[in-house]
Order: sequence, then C-alpha cells, then structure tokens
Amino acid sequence: MTPSPLPVIRLMPKTSPTGVRRGVPWLYDNELVMDRRTKALAPGTVALLEDANREPLALVAVNPTSRITARVLDLDTSQTIDRSWLIARLRRALELRETLFDAPYYRLIHAEGDGMPGTIIDRFGDTCVIQPNAAWAEVLLDDLAAAVAEVTGAAHVLKNASGRARSLEGMDDASAVLIGAAPDAAVPVLMNGATYMADLTGGQKTGIFYDQRPNHAFAARLAKGARVLDVFSHVGGYSLAALAHGAESALAVDGSEPALTLAQNGAAAMGMDGKLETRKGDAFDVLEALGQESAQFDVVICDPPAFAPSKKALEAGLRAYERTARLAAPLVREGGYLVLCSCSHAADMEAFRRACLRGIGRGLHGSGRSSQLIHTGGAGPDHPLHPHLAETGYLKALFFRL
Repeated sequence: MTPSPLPVIRLMPKTSPTGVRRGVPWLYDNELVMDRRTKALAPGTVALLEDANREPLALVAVNPTSRITARVLDLDTSQTIDRSWLIARLRRALELRETLFDAPYYRLIHAEGDGMPGTIIDRFGDTCVIQPNAAWAEVLLDDLAAAVAEVTGAAHVLKNASGRARSLEGMDDASAVLIGAAPDAAVPVLMNGATYMADLTGGQKTGIFYDQRPNHAFAARLAKGARVLDVFSHVGGYSLAALAHGAESALAVDGSEPALTLAQNGAAAMGMDGKLETRKGDAFDVLEALGQESAQFDVVICDPPAFAPSKKALEAGLRAYERTARLAAPLVREGGYLVLCSCSHAADMEAFRRACLRGIGRGLHGSGRSSQLIHTGGAGPDHPLHPHLAETGYLKALFFRL
C-alpha cells in the first residue's frame, strides 16, 4: 500500500473502530493517541485516521486544541479534501434543497447532517452566509466560498463568525465579506406567506432561523382570527406567519430593539403593520406583567434561546423552560394553544417535555384546566439529522391545547 501523504493519527487500542465505520462523526481526545506529533498538528489539518492495527479508517479534520479532536470528513480514504470535494458535497446538498423548496431561501449546509462537520451555510437568494465553526472550514474558507459561488451561482458570499462553537475551536470572531459585497439593508425572505427581514451582517446567527419554518406553518394553522402572543420573537418568526394566515393581532416580545424593528418592517412589507404590536423587555418580566394584567391570548408561543447549551447548564436550563411554561400557560384562553420550543442540544425531547408539563401544571393549578399535546415538531428538512449525532436534532417544538 502506498503511504498516505497526509499526517496519520491513530485510535487508542481501547477505542473500537466500529463506530467510525458505521458513521460516528466525532472523535474525542481520550479516544486518540495524543502523541507529540498529533498535538503539534495545526488546527484544521486534514489527516488519515487509522485504527490501533494501522488500518485506514477515514479522512478527518484535526484540532488538537479542541475536545472534539477529529471530525470525520470522508470514509473513502482515497479522496482528496479540496475544492472539487467541496463542490461535490455542495451539489449533493443543493439537489435536496431544490427538491424541497421553490425559492432559494434555506439552509444549504447543516454541518454533520450534510457531511461538512461544523459548517453552516444559509442561502438568501443571491447571497450565502457561511459559519465556519470548525477549524478545517476556516483553513479551506477561500476554496469553500469559491465552491459555494460556483455551485449556487450566488454573487455574494459572507462569513459570519459569531458562533459560540468558534471559541471552543480556538478561532476568532471576525466576520468578513468573502465574495461580492454585503447587503446595505435587511434582505426580505418570503416563508409561509409572510415576509421576514433578515439582517445578514448585524443580526443573530446568519440573520434568520430557517429551522422553525415548519413549526411557524403549523402554528399559523391555529391562528386564524386569533390574538397571538409571540415571546422571544426575534424578527417575528411566529407572529408574522400567524398574521399572514389570518390572525387578528399579534404581540411580539423580545429583548432586542433591532430585532423588533425588523419584525415591524416585515409586517409593514405585508401591509399588516397595524396588526403587529411589539414590546421590548426581558421575556420573563413581560410574561409576569401580562399575567398581572390578566391578559388572555388565543395562541401563545415561547421560542427562547438555548437555556441549556451544554450538559453543565442542563438543570438550570430545564428550570428555565419550566418557568417559561408556568408563566405562559395562564395567558392562554380556555381552548387556546400554547407552543413551547427549545433549541438546546443538551436537553433531549423527553427532558424538555417533562419540564414543560411541570410548568403547565403549576401555571394552571387550581383552574380545573388540563392540557393536550397535539403536535411535536422539529427542524425543517433543510436541517437533516445525522443519525449518529443527536446534536443535529436540537430543535423541539411542543404544541399544547389548554
């Protein structure tokens, strides 16, 4: 066998290669021989992974500074990780999105779910935004941007470096324009009959949360003629979809004034600015204030940021989800609907559901009311799950009738 030109890293003798052969995408530092040569590899180096018997297993991206020391790029060790390889991955991903969507507004690459670990690419028409959250994607960023432009035809490719994962990989937070130019205004995005305004350079993440698209649509089906409360609304994800499907009114609550302005601009673009009210403030404070006002809504949605972004934060996060449910449930009129969401990797569906049910039970205590769980939602199909990586199935949405 011809020796590989790539550096070689090796599994510890106690680490079974079976997982890698079956598709497990991550290898931690305690599963690998962390000798001097491996520790000296520059973050983002592509290496050949061998088992303890020196049999080739996969091509991996190495970052000795990260707990996730190796990310599997390809099980075919004869491949070369270059622009052509990137183009092939992108074309495969694009084929799925063009099957699913009529317009070029979607998540194009969902990290491990699309075979490009730690890499997010969202598409906004002729602009694509890359989040290179793993060191290998940063190293190959010029090739990646060129490949994205070639495959999609996008005129503009931006780098968003705001992801929390970048700091875990030892990378900076410097965003940049890679190809073309940054838009000089928010970009309108049409979804579920609503118009959203996405700030691609100063907004959260890449500018909009495509993952909630199917949950927005389901909530909108419940909202005809309804008074809607959308808490942690960001740019009006749930409230604008509800208005597009006949809601009487919507109140969007968020801590970010720029996000609420974008929500108002979206409503104005739909000709519905008179039906959207916004309230800036801490979500818990606003929920408590609405409770003291005895406010009632037909549909209440709470879509908070990740309260449990890590296992260390899990217990505190579950308490926060329970508190959200407790404060939100009394605001739902009898026979109305409560939507509770979580984007926490660390909180699985069962733990999240239990926390929500505890909160609903406490919030409705003494009222004689009960709850029905009518629908469970996840991310849209442009966020494919990696079957061996629970983190790719992070989004959870529970729809209750109270």
